[in-house]
Amino acid sequence: MTDHSRSGFATFVGRPNVGKSTLTNALVGEKIAITSEKPQTTRRAIRGILNRPDGQLVIVDTPGIHKPRTLLGERLNDLVEQVLGDVDVIGFCVPATEKVGPGDRRIAASLDGYPRAKKIAIVTKTDAASRDEITARLMEVDALREDWDAVIPLSAFTHEQLDVLADEILQLMPEGPALYPEGVTTDESTDDRIAEIIREAALEGVRDELPHSIAVVVDDIARRADSDLTDVHAQIVVERDSQKAIIIGHKGSRLKDVGARSRGAIEELLGTRVFLGLHVKVAKEWQRDPKQLGRLGF
Repeated sequence: MTDHSRSGFATFVGRPNVGKSTLTNALVGEKIAITSEKPQTTRRAIRGILNRPDGQLVIVDTPGIHKPRTLLGERLNDLVEQVLGDVDVIGFCVPATEKVGPGDRRIAASLDGYPRAKKIAIVTKTDAASRDEITARLMEVDALREDWDAVIPLSAFTHEQLDVLADEILQLMPEGPALYPEGVTTDESTDDRIAEIIREAALEGVRDELPHSIAVVVDDIARRADSDLTDVHAQIVVERDSQKAIIIGHKGSRLKDVGARSRGAIEELLGTRVFLGLHVKVAKEWQRDPKQLGRLGF
């Protein structure tokens, strides 16, 4: 890094499902945050680290801001507020494919509460939009606030304009040394990353009421002696017996599918072959129960 290197924290805000986690992964160049079509997939502040020749960006991926219906929802919103109060740059995301609506306007106005942070507007998913749509979105977004430091259209999918965004964010960061050693892409623990890989596989194809009810806890990771095999045991936690039946599927077919889908990514992460043991457990109404939330790490 140069003598005048910059470093700091940035986060992306926006309605659920505007592409924040996909953008974080694309910038870091590695999958550190799980993605899904289901809203509120992200449940923790996940830090991804991007090293550039002239500095280091720490991107904090957070849950989407939403109207909470449970204690879990309230805690996720509190987490977002806490992150927004701490970061140097906030990127406000709107997809090019959808008109700016009341939810976007509310979130853009709420950024007044974080005067310390520099603010950038980002129009995402440009690969899926026409030129006219992108132009209309840029004008709508530009009009939301007078203090944008930049307005950038991009595609995390095709990586178009990603470098422009990274350079722009870095220029807004304070001067200072790197915050993490080179080669580190996230500060997530191995247990947490494995739990998220399994949860992403479990979210695939489930009905709308189920995603919020799914949590994953890793019980044990142990390398077998004299073998390149690692045993991983984890629990998929749901709120009701009917949900347990959906996750397990007919004669265990769905659970087997979840295991098959997640095993490859876990093997890549651990660098060994993996035996994955999955169990489904019911914790009644855990999203509303402070004790259970604490046990599940929220």
